[in-house]
This record gives sequence, C-alpha cells and structure tokens, in this order.
Amino acid sequence: MSIIGFIGLGNMGSPMVRNLIKAGHSLKVFDLSEEAINFSVQSGALAAKSVREAASGVDFVITMLPVGANVKEVYMNDGVISAADSGTVMIDTSTIDIETAQATYMAAKVAGFDMIDAPVSGGVTGADAATLTFMCGGDKKSFDKAKPILASMGKNIVHCGNAGLGQVTKICNNMLAGINALAAAEAMVMGERLGVSRETLYNVISTSTGRSYIFETSNPMSGVSATSPANNDFKPGFMAKLMLKDLRLSQAAAQSASTSTPLGAVATAAFQQLIENGFGDADTSSIIKVIDPK
Repeated sequence: MSIIGFIGLGNMGSPMVRNLIKAGHSLKVFDLSEEAINFSVQSGALAAKSVREAASGVDFVITMLPVGANVKEVYMNDGVISAADSGTVMIDTSTIDIETAQATYMAAKVAGFDMIDAPVSGGVTGADAATLTFMCGGDKKSFDKAKPILASMGKNIVHCGNAGLGQVTKICNNMLAGINALAAAEAMVMGERLGVSRETLYNVISTSTGRSYIFETSNPMSGVSATSPANNDFKPGFMAKLMLKDLRLSQAAAQSASTSTPLGAVATAAFQQLIENGFGDADTSSIIKVIDPK
C-alpha cells in the first residue's frame, strides 16, 4: 500500500480520500477548510498543515482543486513540485483549462517527476461509490504508475493521450452533459404544457431515441426518476456553477481549435443566466428554472 498526499477536500475530494483509506492506503490531507480536514481525519487520514507538508514524504500526490489558477498555485513556486521527494507520482484530478494542465505537467517533468492530468466524471455519487471515470493525459509510464491508485476510486480509467488530453476529453463530455441537461428541460416543459403528463414523457423518452443518461438519471422534473435531484429541491449532485465553469472551458477550447460549437454556446449562455438567477449551488438539472421559472 502507498502513502498519499491529498490536497483539496471538497464534495469530490473527501469521498475520494475515504475510498483510498478503505483500500488500505495511508493518507495525509490538506485543505484551506479546517472543517474539511477534520472530516477526513475522522475517516482515518492524517492532517497536514500546508501544501508542502502534504506533498513531502509520500509516494503519490493527488489534487482536486476548483480552477487552473489553484492548480498553478499548489504545484508551482514553493508548492508540490519543490516539496515532493524523488520518485513521487503526481495526479491532478481537477477539471481545468488545457494550457494549465500541460504547463503543470511540463514543470513536473522538468523537475524529474511523473505526472498525469486525470479529471473525473461521475459526480458525488460516483465519488462515494468509487465508480468514477478517470480521463487521463500524460505519458504512458506515468499513467501506468498512477492507474492502481486511481482504481481505488473509480471503475473506468482511460489513457486519453498526451498531457492535457484528459482535460480535452472531460471538457467534451461535460459540454455534451450541459447540452443534454438543457435539452431535457426544454422537452419536458414543452410536453407537459401541451398536455402530456411528465410521467408519460419520461417513460416514453427514456425508452426512445431521445433518451440520454442525463434525461434518465437527472431528469429536471420531480417525481419521474428516483435518482433525480429535482426530487430533493435540486440538491447537488453536480452544482450548476461547476457546469458553467466547464462549459466556459469548452468554449475557450473550441476557440483555440477553431471549431464551431453552437449548442455548447447556447448551453453556456443558459447556465450563465441560471447562475445569475441565484441557482449556482443547485444541481445542474435546475437548468429547468431558466425554461420554467415557477
């Protein structure tokens, strides 16, 4: 078993830590939130007082951070890369911009470390159940070293290619998820207003060509899907403000690739409106509030 430093103990990071401990690994954790640290300590982790302490004396460093600027701050300058012992493998599971992922990977490589970017899909439910999908970018040697650790937190661990391509894959996935969430809301509201019950709409569409994972598991109308956050006042799940972050990443990536994403652009605008209306901390399925505010 390995000694792991884990930095970033939010809604995703905390259950990931618990599953690593369940798998027999020793965890040393750090977060800006003392409450989050204490929660992981109760699960069996040791508390680190700083990023540097979390990154030293460990076999692996795993980070789960909100945005690219946080990743730069944690890894660069006086952070993880300068504090880690020789042979430490670095795994960033954050969803961030491609350029930052590539720059961090190169800084780690120049310093002699193996590193991958490994953003996740599966949400809090997948993090709790250790069924996450990891989309990994980096050289194959680094991926092979990281894979056994990732297997304690997820079921689908995929090498997507060179550094940053894990982020590309995640951004494409979440752009599609955001579009699907908006489309599901449009279809359900339109059908119900035209006189079809929401139960009938759900039962028919979920067995027809309009079906999607988002439609079936996170349907924006309550009472039709047992797993939908709509049944629980849109408690996340995956917060709408995080979906907006990822959609904005998709639009920046599309611009850099000179590719057109008209549906991605519409979904981005819709989620921006949702956040402006005060639903940033609600589940992504609350996008229905843009279509049907009542």
